[in-house]
Order: sequence, then C-alpha cells, then structure tokens
Amino acid sequence: MKRLISIAISVAILLIIYSKIDFQGLIQVFRDCDRVWMTVSLGMVIPITMVTSWRLQQLMPQETSLGFIEANRLILGASVLNMVLPSKMGDIVKAYFMRDRGHLSGSLSLSLVVFEKACDMLSLLLWCVFGLFVYPEKDGLFWTMTLAVTVGLIFGLLLLGSRQFAQIFFVSAIKIAPKKLRQKLQNLQISWQEMHDYFWGDKKQLLIVSATSIFTWFLHLLQIWLFILALKAWTPFIINIALSPLAILAGLLPLTFAGVGTRDAALIFFYQSYFDAQTGAALGLLCTSRYFLPAIIGLPFLGQMMGAARKLKQ
Repeated sequence: MKRLISIAISVAILLIIYSKIDFQGLIQVFRDCDRVWMTVSLGMVIPITMVTSWRLQQLMPQETSLGFIEANRLILGASVLNMVLPSKMGDIVKAYFMRDRGHLSGSLSLSLVVFEKACDMLSLLLWCVFGLFVYPEKDGLFWTMTLAVTVGLIFGLLLLGSRQFAQIFFVSAIKIAPKKLRQKLQNLQISWQEMHDYFWGDKKQLLIVSATSIFTWFLHLLQIWLFILALKAWTPFIINIALSPLAILAGLLPLTFAGVGTRDAALIFFYQSYFDAQTGAALGLLCTSRYFLPAIIGLPFLGQMMGAARKLKQ
C-alpha cells in the first residue's frame, strides 16, 4: 500500500511539472541532444557499478572470498529489489544473500551493508558541503541548506566514529520511537556496534573503503554533469557539485517512488539560473535512468536473490 501511495505522489508531482512546462520543448531537448555525450553519460553506469562492486569486495573479511563477478551480481540484484521493495530493502536482502551463500555471518553481513550505506550518505554529504561552501551566489536559502547539510555530515561522522555517541543516540531513539520501530532500531544498534568493532579494528581497510566511497560519489556527480553536456546545456562543474547533491537528497525523502518527482522538481528549481525548465525536466528523466538502468541490467540476477527476500519477509 505504501508503495502505491509513493507511486501516486510521484505521478502527481510529474503531472504538475509537465503541466507547467512546454512538453513539446522537452521532447525537442532530447531530439537536439549530443548523442556522443549522451552515450558516454549513460554508459557511466558501468564503471560506477564496477567501482561499487570492488568496494563491496574490500568490505569483506580477509578470510572470506567474494568474486568480482558475484559482487557485481549482488549490486545489480539489489538495484532491482530497491525499485520494488520499500526503504532500500534490496540492500538488506543483499546482506541475507551473502549470509546464505556462506560468505559471512548474518549479523556481520548486515553490519557491512549498514556501513556501506553510511559511507554512501556521508560521501554525498561531504561533496555537497564542499560544493555549497564554494558556491558563489549564496542567499539565505543556500546558507540554510549549507548549515543543514553540514550538521548532517557532522552528525553522521560522529555516529560512525564515536561508539559512545552512537550508543547515546540509539538508546535515546529507542526510548522515543513507536513500538513498531523499536525492534528495528535495536537490531540496527547491534549491527552498528559490530560494525564499529570490525572496521575500526583495521584502519587501512577503513581508509580504502572511505576513499573509494568518496571517489564513487565523484563519479555519480560527474555523470550528472555529463548529462547536462549531453543536453547541450552548461553549468560549471563546481556548481554542479553543489547543486546535484541537493537534488539527490530531495529524492531520498520517503515520499515518492525512487525519488521520482521530488528529484525532478529540485533539479528544475536549483538549476533555473543555468537552463530552462524543459532542460531541467529532461535532466530529471536522465537522473531517474541512473536507478532504472542498473535495475534493468540486474533483472537476470533477480531470481538468485528472491529466496533471500522471501526469508527476510518471513
């Protein structure tokens, strides 16, 4: 039911957007696009997936073995499930699948996925803070967003870096959370503690994974900039580093299906000084393709993970 509501909200937002722009102009933007840059930008899905898969290999304990091809299958399979399951549950299913294949224990596999997602969010916030601080035309809204993103980054770093801070946070959150969420928070607390023990015990591994996460998100932001070039528009790359993470964060709000609608509206709003609404809407469609293309490529691997998804549902 929640999924249907999120899809309905996405459709409603898109209808509002397309009712306010020249739809024929949107089609013309794609007709006039640079096909070489379009191919290159869409093809960025491949190196991004490969780097993400290599990072998953680096997350694994040294005594376990996860092949590069299988890591790619896990990443792509999780992309499919993330499109149909709520709250990025595809990544949780990925953890259970790794456990079932005998790579590592269930609690540790969940810890690895939690750390993986935490690194992704902190890397995105890091690039966003960097871009916003160098953004030349900051008004009150942008200073507010800069402050909010910076606070979010500091909070995340404290959660990841301080066991004491994390303990205080989870204890407080469990006390005030509704009953339905308490068990999930307690499970997450256990996984978070195990994650602290595992990763802070090997500083070299922690550095490699963190650096790879930052580089991966650089590739994501580069892909969005290449989309802009493909649409024959222009935004300085440093401006793109500030604006595109804000649009991605808007898409992460738990309101719409895969961020469709909120992300599109944010792209049109934030980039309005650099190109028209038709180009912004086209950029929104291309940014949505960043999630659908890996899901389509991962369809052949979906069956391998469905067993783990059924066990998780039970």
